[in-house]
Amino acid sequence: MIIDPELAATLAAVADEGTLDAASRRLRITPSAVSQRLKTLEQQLGRILFVRTKPARLTEAGEAVVRLARQVALLEHDALAGVGIDDGDRARRITVPLAVNADSLATWFLAPLARLSAAHAIDFDLHRDDQNFTARLLESGTVMAAVTSEARPVAGCSVAPLGVIEYRAVAAPDFAARWFPDGAGESALSAAPFVDFDRRDTLQHDWLAANGVAHQGVPRHFVPASHDYAMAVELGLGWGMLPLLQESTGLIRLGGPALRVELYWQQWNLRSELLDTIAAEIAAEARRVLQP
Repeated sequence: MIIDPELAATLAAVADEGTLDAASRRLRITPSAVSQRLKTLEQQLGRILFVRTKPARLTEAGEAVVRLARQVALLEHDALAGVGIDDGDRARRITVPLAVNADSLATWFLAPLARLSAAHAIDFDLHRDDQNFTARLLESGTVMAAVTSEARPVAGCSVAPLGVIEYRAVAAPDFAARWFPDGAGESALSAAPFVDFDRRDTLQHDWLAANGVAHQGVPRHFVPASHDYAMAVELGLGWGMLPLLQESTGLIRLGGPALRVELYWQQWNLRSELLDTIAAEIAAEARRVLQP
């Protein structure tokens, strides 16, 4: 059985845009034509490929088809460039979806993308998630590559180390004077509010545990944006774990262990000149700003 690339690309458009109507506008066909293509593909494969929620949700079979569609588009782009069809002003743009953790996005990841965008006809589609969960976006076919904390490669992907982000517990001077007049001991840490990024972030929990304090019951604020998180700590909303790349000179370090998060680059295991170029640029930036 052969999966029609046009039908697979239609499913990928629905996954990207969220609805059949939005996909139809992107593909410049009618919504009924989108629906018919998807129905044809599901009949050919004998599988339900997506659920018509808002946004549309892919099934496991649908994820496999979308992954194929993105790989075909990437290889086609490389092939056209290889034969000189996409030279100069005639270059056809390609969308490259990538997954990245919030702290990398806020500190070092955008600079290499800007250089790549200036040199290549690329539109980046960034998906932000915790470094412990970005690999799932690779598995689903949502992204072509990801910054992740997982050293073991996702099936069908290659992996390479990027470097380490080091985090330290810090607080604003006024906050530290109020809550830690005698230092950040167990009693003070059990009462002082801290800032959590979101409910999947465990950095503060791990640091508390290393200092003999269970995080359950400790007051906390949730601030789910990297820049705003750093601002919340600087303004004295609570103490928090900040990467050295974001730590400002006015903050007080609370002591205790530094937490080191190893980052890796995982990408589809395809012989793609474009994807390898992206990987090389990002790795070069990581070597420049991250710890080894």
